Amino acid sequence: MTSLHRKDLGLLALRTVVGGVLFAHGAQKLFGWFGGGGPEGTAQAMEHMGFTPGERNALAAGLGEAGGGALLAVGLATPAAGAMVAGTMAGATSVHAPAGFFAQGGGYEYPALLGACGLALGIAGAGRYSLDHALGHALDRPWIGVLAFTASALGAVTVVTKRQDELRRREARAADEAAQESGSGLA
Repeated sequence: MTSLHRKDLGLLALRTVVGGVLFAHGAQKLFGWFGGGGPEGTAQAMEHMGFTPGERNALAAGLGEAGGGALLAVGLATPAAGAMVAGTMAGATSVHAPAGFFAQGGGYEYPALLGACGLALGIAGAGRYSLDHALGHALDRPWIGVLAFTASALGAVTVVTKRQDELRRREARAADEAAQESGSGLA
């Protein structure tokens, strides 16, 4: 077995595991599978985390995870799939960042790892054992990767910034309400 075949087998293994994990997480959001909240429960959770409107953000997160994961697993449109995963996981990382790095404390370790895997696979390509290879790499072109990662980065920045703004508004409202309750906000 040549090193090329070993690399292709390694990419297949990585794509399958990472894609499968992501698909399962997305299916929790989209369908309520595997003990997930489904669309309604996920929308409520997204609203609580500051992603508004919750329904749209739940759908986007579910599609980014399930869709990106499925595409990675089969190795189809790998640059776009990797970009979807990286962007989606940037949003998840922003939620966990205040708790530090390690997952055992609620930190961002896990979503950052999944996002980094999506990024790396999107850049490296799916390898020989993939639908991209079988289709002559029609959906695995460098320009597709550049466009997909640019759009993903812009989308992630927009979503994370909007969430931060929403959280700041909530903090300001809570401070105003607390001041009014204590009597200091009375005019």
